Amino acid sequence: MPDAPRILVTNDDGFSAEGILALWEGLQGLGELWMVAPEGEQSAVSHALTLDRPLRVREVGENRFAVNGTPTDCVTLAISSLMGDQPPDLVVSGINRGGNMGVDVHYSGTVSAAFEGVILGYPAIAISQVVGRGMSWDSSAALARELAEWVLEHGLPPSTLLNANVPLGPPRGLRLTRLGSRRYTEDISEQRDPRGRTIYWVGGGQPVWEHIPGTDFHEVGKGFASVTPLHLDMTDRGLLDRLKDLRPSFLDHPNGSENSS
Repeated sequence: MPDAPRILVTNDDGFSAEGILALWEGLQGLGELWMVAPEGEQSAVSHALTLDRPLRVREVGENRFAVNGTPTDCVTLAISSLMGDQPPDLVVSGINRGGNMGVDVHYSGTVSAAFEGVILGYPAIAISQVVGRGMSWDSSAALARELAEWVLEHGLPPSTLLNANVPLGPPRGLRLTRLGSRRYTEDISEQRDPRGRTIYWVGGGQPVWEHIPGTDFHEVGKGFASVTPLHLDMTDRGLLDRLKDLRPSFLDHPNGSENSS
């Protein structure tokens, strides 16, 4: 009889966040669950690794660990050390409190944790829940389980993860989407501290999304859950072809100067 699959659970909201606890419960029975997550909130840290200090790991339960580092740290530690010589069959990151759609995936610690699993060679899912009055984790936990079952059975292409977002309220259905587009009206808020010095808050503005059918934000806004496959390779192949006629002048002067006397 084959061994039960190993599933690594992580997030960027912290090991005691409601979302990861709902995910943990939602995945029960699918395999051997491991949780390795940050001690506290690490939202918007993107793919940061901690290189300037040692990391500390605290065991908080059977196969459950809290790390004083980033989501990427957690996945790296889990796969390289904590899980021993049996790596995960799947990495599931979430359930994030708030959506991770469009270009926000580049900032997201939730999505970056899943990407770290992909970088290390394991299939991964990131899942996020839009928040608001009357929100529930039930639908996002159920979707996470369905996606996990599908990936464990069918696998994913190399260097690819699934990024899922669940709307506020019961979803009307599921949409397969591409990334949406948004801009912020004012990214920086300038203020004064009590001593009169200038300080800045990043992210003070409200995002303005483009309502483009088929994108994650548009479909989630219409009440559907979205699933977007994301790939590590961000190469713009169209521009790569156009750049073939590029003839940089520095190649004519290998020593970095026309006059190399």
